[in-house]
Amino acid sequence: MASFAPISVLDAPSNLGLRPSAPGVIPGVYQLPRALRAQGIVTRLGAEDAGMVMPPAYSPEAEPDTGFRNGAALGRYSVALADRIGALRAQGRFVLLLGGDCSVLVGSSLALRRAGTHGLAFIDAHDDFSYDKDRAALAGRLTAAGLDLALATGHGPDALCDLDGLKPYLREEDVVHLGLSRSDEDTAVLAVQEFDTSRIPSLPLTAIRQRGADAVGDEARALLEARELDGFWIHVDADVLDLSVMPAVDSPNPEGLRLEELTSLLASLLRSPQAVGLELTILDPDLDPEGHCARAFTEAVVAAFALSGRVP
Repeated sequence: MASFAPISVLDAPSNLGLRPSAPGVIPGVYQLPRALRAQGIVTRLGAEDAGMVMPPAYSPEAEPDTGFRNGAALGRYSVALADRIGALRAQGRFVLLLGGDCSVLVGSSLALRRAGTHGLAFIDAHDDFSYDKDRAALAGRLTAAGLDLALATGHGPDALCDLDGLKPYLREEDVVHLGLSRSDEDTAVLAVQEFDTSRIPSLPLTAIRQRGADAVGDEARALLEARELDGFWIHVDADVLDLSVMPAVDSPNPEGLRLEELTSLLASLLRSPQAVGLELTILDPDLDPEGHCARAFTEAVVAAFALSGRVP
């Protein structure tokens, strides 16, 4: 029986990596930690409450210096987030990071790089890696939430990719992507940099449907364990789930995972003693006024921890 690290839950209520959904509308993903805590996620996991890393104020304005909205603020926040994650890891804790948007990966991957060489299981309907021609034209208006995997693997401005002089935080070959949807796979883009030409192994939605989530999760875990890393992190974007169960995201997915498939993937990954942390992102409570999505998401995550043996 594996011996697992105790769990600490840390809030990272950032929306710095998203564009406004409409003029004057601040993205509501910063409320994700509150919504999942209201479902009892901390006590249900028997976890330590590790508090919050408060982000800088959100701005909808373009930022030409970094090319990314809120880029300078995100750089500062990522360092602060890495400091806190690193302190928890140094205490031997497994970190459950309740994000906001996907750009929290910059901070978590920086924390991992400071501590050695780590891998990443990246569960997302999108590749979050490709700088296509349309994006490249958005000078100052790129969004880090849509390119977080690119930034974490060293593709982007040094203000985000080379914090502490540690570029890249993750090597491409140490990442496994899970859940890429068919619509993303089949979309041809004129790209400055493309996911398909990267060194990142991909286990897309089609593989999960053909072989089952348990088998694909086991394969991803085996790939990461074979790399002889210092550990690996898990990233979950709620938009990997199907629109029928997760409409409360900025980019609803008409061809996504079922809740039980997400639970199976996570349980397989969490069974590894090398899994050192998990971040949950993108669910927007403003789009979930009755809390149905937050409840279902929490149930799926708690069930995964239970199936993995990390909690009773």
